[in-house]
Parts: sequence; C-alpha cells; structure tokens
Amino acid sequence: MMGPVSDTLEPRVIAIIAKHKHLDPAGLTAATTFEQLGIDSLDAADLLFKFEDEFGIIVPDDIARSLRSVGDVVEGLRGLTPS
Repeated sequence: MMGPVSDTLEPRVIAIIAKHKHLDPAGLTAATTFEQLGIDSLDAADLLFKFEDEFGIIVPDDIARSLRSVGDVVEGLRGLTPS
C-alpha cells in the first residue's frame, strides 16, 4: 500500500504548477508539458524551489534538468519523497 505522499503527489504537483501559472488545475494532466504552459527556465527554477519546500526535499540537478512535463515532475519527485 502506498503512503499518503505517493497517493497525493500528482494532485499536489498539479496544484503548485496551476497556482504558479494562475491556471485551473483541472486543465492539467501528467501529459501537459512545460512548453504548453509557457514555463521558461526562470519559471522552472521557481517551481523547483516550491516543490522542494512543499515536499521537504532537495532535487538533484540531473533530475531537475529532466523535468519537461507534469508527469516528469511527478515521477522525478516520487523517488525523492517518503512513501
């Protein structure tokens, strides 16, 4: 059985991105790309700090550089958050 962080990871990631970009979270899915959302490198850095604060983690540079969609973020963070 998965823990509470794993169960809520995707909705929490979506909520953070939606709030940052002033979007309706219902319009975001795992397949939504940063490019589609107009997330540039500055936005991505801001979001990275928000994810680290929200989940109490440090995202390694190699993972940070691979984040290009909502699904990438969820999968990248899944391995870093306690389950």
